[in-house]
Amino acid sequence: MIDSFKLAVLYTASAIVATLCNILAQDICIYLYSGDFSIFISVLIGTGFGLVIKYILDKKYIFQYRTENAGHNRQVFFLYTVMGVITTIIFWGFEFGFQYIFETKEMRYLGGVLGLMIGYVCKYSLDKRYVFRAV
Repeated sequence: MIDSFKLAVLYTASAIVATLCNILAQDICIYLYSGDFSIFISVLIGTGFGLVIKYILDKKYIFQYRTENAGHNRQVFFLYTVMGVITTIIFWGFEFGFQYIFETKEMRYLGGVLGLMIGYVCKYSLDKRYVFRAV
């Protein structure tokens, strides 16, 4: 078991890595396509990248959870994704809200980062209770 301070540092680091991957994926999408719905598409793709990265990091380093087989891993990832719906609503609300208010890429990303920070604080509790529990 990891002590509280080390866990907080590891969780913060994993959140930063996942957030950077999310924002980078969004920025690449906007660079490649800037037409209709480009912001929505970029946020959707960034969310997907961030989700997968955060799942891998949380499973291995935060919860030190081992799945029994590929089927079990799919079940755990599904639960992880379901718990992420709540945090995604927070994240998207901030990101799209900042886009609507400020109308700049930088402020949209700032909103996204703030939304992700709040969401990840909530997500840890949900994941600990419902996803990465002892079987």
